Amino acid sequence: MNRRNFLRNGALTAAALTIVPRNVLGGKYFTAPSDRINMGIIGCGAQGRWELAPSFAKRANLIAACDCESRQLQEMKRIIDETTAKAFGKANSDLKLYSDYRELLARKDIDAVIICTPDHWHAVMTIEACRAGKDVYVEKPMSHSIVEGRAMANAVAKYGRVLQVGNMQRSWNDFRHACELVRNGYIGQIKEIKVSVGTHAIPYDLQAEPVPPTLDWERWIGPAPMNPYNKELAPPMEAKVYPNWRNYKEYGGGMICDWGAHMFDIAQWAMGMDDSGPIEFTPPDEKELRPLTMRYANGTIMTHEPGFRKSDGNCVRFIGEDGVIDISRSFLDTIPGKLKTQEIGANEIHLYKNENHYDDFLSCIKTRKQPISTVEIGHRTASLCHIVNLCYEFDRKLIWNPEKEEFFLDSEANKRRANPIRAPYSIEV
Repeated sequence: MNRRNFLRNGALTAAALTIVPRNVLGGKYFTAPSDRINMGIIGCGAQGRWELAPSFAKRANLIAACDCESRQLQEMKRIIDETTAKAFGKANSDLKLYSDYRELLARKDIDAVIICTPDHWHAVMTIEACRAGKDVYVEKPMSHSIVEGRAMANAVAKYGRVLQVGNMQRSWNDFRHACELVRNGYIGQIKEIKVSVGTHAIPYDLQAEPVPPTLDWERWIGPAPMNPYNKELAPPMEAKVYPNWRNYKEYGGGMICDWGAHMFDIAQWAMGMDDSGPIEFTPPDEKELRPLTMRYANGTIMTHEPGFRKSDGNCVRFIGEDGVIDISRSFLDTIPGKLKTQEIGANEIHLYKNENHYDDFLSCIKTRKQPISTVEIGHRTASLCHIVNLCYEFDRKLIWNPEKEEFFLDSEANKRRANPIRAPYSIEV
């Protein structure tokens, strides 16, 4: 072979190597190390271990994990090692474990954090993460009170961060299609919306039990009111269940917040109310068989009616002048039936389309664009849930001003827009 042919063949070989797809080189989720975002995860409970860590470990460089329960932390390491070994051919040797989230946030090499702690921690950790220059993926409901949610939004704005709320139903095709049908008037003017989710939060009333030796109970409580440990709040891993802290108002918002953050969120999206909400909340009336009722400024009525489709669980029903749409994670039913496969025209309203909630967040970290479920969306949806809880608790009508974010002539309700924050923690932005 002469020199010219040698150089020509060598160049062709090199060119061929440069266009080999990355997935061929490193598996389905392969991304060059220089392209992967460095992340840490705070909270190694059920949602963190079973869903968020495996999902993000395939897509980013998950290099830190934090929890106040040492066994859960070690189990998280095993899961991340197993996930990265399968996705990239070797376990992530850079993974470091922490019991104090502030040490994780202090790392300069971490670009973003996943916060999947109990609700009462969301605001404090999100604000501190923003101050530390991290972008944030925070589980729903975004906040534990109305005031916390606004503080989180202020922190995101002040520090120029990207925040994605874990309202992942916005990234599912059926939910987006249902909302686009409503937005484009396919069932006419909306007269009523029914939302089926579970019950409201209750005060903590569990008996004290011995704290497991592997759990730092002071760290678990953090900014929330101190109460004795009970395994309902932090069950052992062997139970393989989601914990019930979410049922108690000191730490969660009941199913109103837990599932309402999903289903009320879809109602808000369909109504174009992502920056607002209902203005009137009326408690149920057993004599009139009337459920808890909300009214928007345009006159649309939304009700909280658990089980209105009997055994079908959490779902939303849109009732319009010309049809009905029922949507959940397991069905999309429409009247007329043809709407289920109705194509939305090029000149009609199209909502943010995204195929994967996690990919959307990672993409927005790079582009600095707003993700599908922003901090303002998360705040407005969570605020609606918090007000529903207050309406059940007070058992009286509440008049809400979405612009001023305050109740009309109701000092007691206005005080309850915030929860007490235990020292030394703060939501100051």
